[in-house]
Amino acid sequence: MNDSTPHTSPQKVVIYTDGACKGNPGPGGWGALLTSGDTVKELFGGEMGTTNNRMEMTAVIEALAALKRPCCVTLYLDSEYVRKGITEWIHGWKVRGWRTAAKTPVKNVDLWQRLDALITLSGHDVRWHWVKGHAGDPGNERADALA
Repeated sequence: MNDSTPHTSPQKVVIYTDGACKGNPGPGGWGALLTSGDTVKELFGGEMGTTNNRMEMTAVIEALAALKRPCCVTLYLDSEYVRKGITEWIHGWKVRGWRTAAKTPVKNVDLWQRLDALITLSGHDVRWHWVKGHAGDPGNERADALA
């Protein structure tokens, strides 16, 4: 090992994400607030015929995809669907060929596969934290406003 090589620890990034939908399905939007040191970046977008869960997932995917190199990410979201899906349920889905325990196809499989690949290939170390929505958390409130 060459100790003259500079060692840089991964950049620390805090991300808040949220998704919203008027009607479910219906027109929806997603928002993400990314902060690292003094740098703040806001991302947002939307779709016409979508669901709340798809917008929640899209917010996370777009936020992680915006990072240019492997980062140490602390990610806050108010969606237990996304948090539990990526930290608990996805392992079983993959073993069962993207089917649920009830043998039905996993909903939003395109986004789950994209999120799984993004995390696997990016080198990001992601820590997932659920926060209560609409409870005054400034980061969550901003992500909600962007959505």
